[in-house]
Amino acid sequence: MNNVDRYRERAAAHTAQRDAESRTSTALSRWRLITFLPALGLLIWSASGAGLTPAIVAVILFIGFGVLVVRHARVDERVAWYDALRTVNERAIARIERRWDALPPGDAPAAVVTAGHPYAVDLDLFGRASLFQLIGPTATPDGSALLAEWLLAPAPPDEIASRQAAVAELGPQEEWREHLAAFGIVAEHGYALPVTAFLGWAESTQPPLPYFGALRAAVYAITGTIWLLILLHLTGITPALWPIPLLIGMVLSFLTAAPVTHAFHAAGSGQQALKRYASLFAHVVSSPFKAPTLASLQHRLGSDVEPAPSAMRRLNRILGFAELRSGSALLHFPIQTLTLWDFHVLFALERWRRSIGPQVRDWLQATGEIDALSRFGELHHDNPAWCWPRMATDVVQASALGHPLIREDRRVANDVTVGPKGTGLLVTGSNMSGKSTLLRAIGLNTVLAQAGAPACAAALSVPPCDLQTSIRIQDSLERGISYFMAALSRLKGVVDAAERGSSDRTLVYLLDEILQGTNSAERGIAVQAVARHLLDAGAIGVMTTHDLSLADEEPLRSAAVLVHFTEIVDEDGTMRFDYKLRPGIATSRNALRLMRFIGIQ
Repeated sequence: MNNVDRYRERAAAHTAQRDAESRTSTALSRWRLITFLPALGLLIWSASGAGLTPAIVAVILFIGFGVLVVRHARVDERVAWYDALRTVNERAIARIERRWDALPPGDAPAAVVTAGHPYAVDLDLFGRASLFQLIGPTATPDGSALLAEWLLAPAPPDEIASRQAAVAELGPQEEWREHLAAFGIVAEHGYALPVTAFLGWAESTQPPLPYFGALRAAVYAITGTIWLLILLHLTGITPALWPIPLLIGMVLSFLTAAPVTHAFHAAGSGQQALKRYASLFAHVVSSPFKAPTLASLQHRLGSDVEPAPSAMRRLNRILGFAELRSGSALLHFPIQTLTLWDFHVLFALERWRRSIGPQVRDWLQATGEIDALSRFGELHHDNPAWCWPRMATDVVQASALGHPLIREDRRVANDVTVGPKGTGLLVTGSNMSGKSTLLRAIGLNTVLAQAGAPACAAALSVPPCDLQTSIRIQDSLERGISYFMAALSRLKGVVDAAERGSSDRTLVYLLDEILQGTNSAERGIAVQAVARHLLDAGAIGVMTTHDLSLADEEPLRSAAVLVHFTEIVDEDGTMRFDYKLRPGIATSRNALRLMRFIGIQ
């Protein structure tokens, strides 16, 4: 059974479970109505003088209604969970089939800056039909930001090796990854993740109220005195003195109402998200991993003070106690008056914040890293023919290299060698033959290799490198920049990066039809100058061009390795492309034939 069939089978199973739970939910809704209305009627009847029996039955029905409410909420949670699992599998199918409209958007996270990046736009890292959309979405905001950062910046070789080991272990963990992704789906459809304010509260070193120590002592003293005097009064030892501390407690509650409310809101901001993180932390540590990176990340969630899952569950229990304040005022007032309830909840929150709060951000970051690695794990699982790239020295060497954003049954693979230093690959060929696609295939697989992910190739080795591209040039009416000036500016950025390059990293450039906005004579001179700068700086890379004469001029005549694409014309005059890379320079042109093909004679 292939991956698509397996995902369809799992999606169908989860759909059946969701539908069964939905039917149970509908039945529970009816039973809630059946118990509540008679209970209300019996209570009214009892109050009108019908006796004690209707009141007792009403109480029993109300208890039954409460039980049904709790069970109904749990059933609805299971409905959402199974629907999330179904969505995870349907997205996996869409990802394999490259049905981009069936996947969540691949926009860069808000915290990630892509403006002016040397290859993000040219290589379609973000947006529709992008690498980020293919790999994502992650289950957590931290995972999303980290995944974007990995694609935008190469990792050191030792970090690449450790990520590859982690991804190799996560790949076969199909159910574990499915459940991790489902947490993100539940959040996506149910509630947002407003944890910024919560982190601000958790990491704060300021007490929630001035003179906090004195306040805590006063609250304990007042509470103890109230109940001691009530006990002494009930036993007849003292007169009714308990209203005195009771009144003092009420005044104290009134004076501190605003800061206590603020503290509850800060701690409870994104409470639904916090509930989700308690389950998410538990899931992340549920499966022991052997890869050093994964084991280390799991260890970070097992705090010496208290493990992350139990700490978050304890916080949720405390916040549950705090909900009394926002619930029924008729219930909250007497409890607060007699016990100073809100203060005791506040003290529990403060104890949690002091002991656990400074660790929460690290827990979120560790979970985000496992989340990002799991997305690479799914890429590895769904593309078993993709290879694990190797780090080499100053040569990009690939066997059966393909474009990862093209579905497998349409993808054409080619063997490619770029380098060593002092050489460059010059690709010629007719329109639509595959030159730009080859550049993006090289660039995207280099990005994947240096992020620690599998690459779309039978074998791939790349040097530790800095990638620079000039493929998709856009003019700017707002900035008053023409196409030619935009292209020239981008080229200068590539040349400058090459000339200031470091000794331990190779600059790899990918240049598509450079300076095509000017006349052929000047373009030839300019291309030769750019090539000379790049070769002298020790950069390696690929240029594409329609101008076959460039191969006859220095420095390209001596340094360039020539390859080309071509079209195939059938006997009936039909033109097609096989997108196969061939040695040597192109020998055909097709511009006029394409014009006739679309009806321009």
